[in-house]
Amino acid sequence: LSFKLKIMNNKIKNLKPIKNLVSGGAGFLGSHLIDQLMKKNEQVICLDNYFTGEESNIKKWIGHPNFQIIRHDVTEPIDLEVDMIWHLASPASPIHYKSHPIKTSKTIYLGTYNLLRLSRQIGAKFLLASTSEIYGDPEVNPQDESYRGSVSTTGIRSCYEEGKRIAETLCSDYKRMYNLDVKIMRIFNTYGPRMRSNDGRVVSNFIFQALQGKPLTIYGDGSQTRSFCYVDDLIEGMASLMSSNINSPVNIGNPEEFKIIQLANIIKDIINPNLDLIYKPLPEDDPSQRRPDISKARKYLQWQPKINFDKGIHLTINWFKRTYF
Repeated sequence: LSFKLKIMNNKIKNLKPIKNLVSGGAGFLGSHLIDQLMKKNEQVICLDNYFTGEESNIKKWIGHPNFQIIRHDVTEPIDLEVDMIWHLASPASPIHYKSHPIKTSKTIYLGTYNLLRLSRQIGAKFLLASTSEIYGDPEVNPQDESYRGSVSTTGIRSCYEEGKRIAETLCSDYKRMYNLDVKIMRIFNTYGPRMRSNDGRVVSNFIFQALQGKPLTIYGDGSQTRSFCYVDDLIEGMASLMSSNINSPVNIGNPEEFKIIQLANIIKDIINPNLDLIYKPLPEDDPSQRRPDISKARKYLQWQPKINFDKGIHLTINWFKRTYF
């Protein structure tokens, strides 16, 4: 018996840790994913060209034996040996993809194509970080995965929306043609530490303006709605999806819905109730509502958000204070 136990223990010791490739790993979501993988003692290759990612997000892992950074643009093919590919590389904030629309489309399409080809060659599991933007300006609320969206092919957001839609198509075709194990995660608005102060997203905009003592800028009349998922919950949902046997799209987000003016007042009241609100015209193609139906995630992944907005927004504000002020 002791001899058998010794053999079993040796086998356990000789098991190699899972090797992960995280494209866009120096970004907001990618760096939080890397944190979780590293804490599980897995091996991680971070792939990033630093177009929107920042080395400071992953600085604490530099030099760790399980961690490697490769500076690389996913529009170019790459050969690596890994077990799992987490494909998060893409501009994701309106400021970046509106300023660089062709680069955004190219990054999403070619990046997804190149990493799917790699996944097929080496037999790696593949997860695409897709987005709620594929629903466009939705005509149903909340949006479940069967909803096909209301998207403009020629609008100012189309480079990102249509880019992610063709990325989902590529994943689905690789699944059909090559039986590739693909996961498609439709990410709804996510917030938390490491958001960039200038990324143009509403939570970071309001927090940064408020901490500077400036009026909070509301586009339109503020009646448009969004739902906000804290980043730790989002990463937990991502990991649950990767370990599942689900190959069809899954919404990951928080179904609690806020009007934008409601969000502004919450952040203003926490930081400085005396601040003013200013109003500017609503940007082109800005969706009027966005809220996930997460029934599928609840049923098949046993996942739902755990961190309420009050806790999450205080954690995020405190991070902004420590980082920028």
